Amino acid sequence: MNRKRSILAYEDALRYIPGGVNSPVRALKSVGETPLFIKKANKETLTDIEGNRFTDFCMSWGTGILGHAFPTVVQAAKHAVAMGSSYGIPTLRETELARLIVDKMESIRKVRFVNSGTEAVMSAIRLARGFTGRDVIVKFDGCYHGHADHLLVSAGSGAATLGASSSAGVPGAFVSCTVSLPYNDAEAVDELFKTRGREIAAIIVEPVAANMGVVLPEKDFLQHLRDVSAEYGALLIFDEVITGFRLNVGGAQQLYCVTPDLTTLGKIVGGGYPAAAFGGRDDIMALLAPDGPVYQAGTLSGNPVAMAAGIATMNELFSVNYHTKLNARADKFNAALKAIVYDQDVTVNHTGSMFTIFFSAYKVRSFADAKLCNQERFGRFFRYMLAHNIYISPSQFEANFISSAHSKRELSRFLNTVKDFFKSETQHNTNI
Repeated sequence: MNRKRSILAYEDALRYIPGGVNSPVRALKSVGETPLFIKKANKETLTDIEGNRFTDFCMSWGTGILGHAFPTVVQAAKHAVAMGSSYGIPTLRETELARLIVDKMESIRKVRFVNSGTEAVMSAIRLARGFTGRDVIVKFDGCYHGHADHLLVSAGSGAATLGASSSAGVPGAFVSCTVSLPYNDAEAVDELFKTRGREIAAIIVEPVAANMGVVLPEKDFLQHLRDVSAEYGALLIFDEVITGFRLNVGGAQQLYCVTPDLTTLGKIVGGGYPAAAFGGRDDIMALLAPDGPVYQAGTLSGNPVAMAAGIATMNELFSVNYHTKLNARADKFNAALKAIVYDQDVTVNHTGSMFTIFFSAYKVRSFADAKLCNQERFGRFFRYMLAHNIYISPSQFEANFISSAHSKRELSRFLNTVKDFFKSETQHNTNI
């Protein structure tokens, strides 16, 4: 595969952009590659500047549930751009998308739009602190909630790939009010609340972790968080930036029948454009300025182009049986994938259209488990898939995604390529 132009483009980018990328994991350092430079994307396919075509299972980190450049979303965005791309003044589209979200997510009675998942989480936590009058936030190891200073404590996603649990440049005082516990460890939650329960403003959790790879909550873990937070007067925040509208129309909270006080949304909600949101109970949301004392603002919040794309996306997702069909296809795919890897010291975690191939023979139920994976072997796997024109998320600590654009043919090709990878490993080991 010829990638000379991408290599030259990366060298040029390094002259002007730190690390040559605008988000660290895109540099592909952890998998021993240089970045792809993409010219266009359509349906399930990425085309780089060389003209190489890749079947995409990263899908802009879960954003593209409909596939790239979905016609009605493109049409809505074009129409919006033609009418002016930013006003800094309210539009009817903001209310329309807010209504669609409130109608589908029972825990959200009011919603505010922002520009990124980081902004949504940062704002939700400020709101939780303002509502409770407390300072301490509880998160879980390997759950990534954006790059706000006070949340870069045992973070997953790109921070995990870089081998750091936090970040330089973050004062100790900023993280002193954040406690990180092992995911799926209800006993650790109980111990903390027994000693510091009345200091805790909120628990924030990915109801299905996706930033240490896909890790599912164990039975009753989420309900336990709901019960403990309510007992001590803390709020429960579900970070559904990835899972919101991905698993079903009501998010992971609907799937697990647990109602949080606040929810953060992103990725899918903007239809591929920079948009995110946070929302929750009326009495909590009432504290936001201009009605209340908790300040939050943004020039591009509720951007008309992003709102138009979000509305078009929601209308597609809310069509009859959309998630039922997508999840059934994904379940069949993952069953076949598990059959291929069952004797390869590999574990597959999945739910709905999200999955991670962990290069570990052991069950992965926490960040500590995920860190035991063979990352060198994952790097070889990534490079093999890339060489066969399949692009997966370039980190062991990330989720992969199936969209409704992925054809049976491309899903089968993925499975066959995985099978060929393990055959090649066996042959290599035999020849040593």
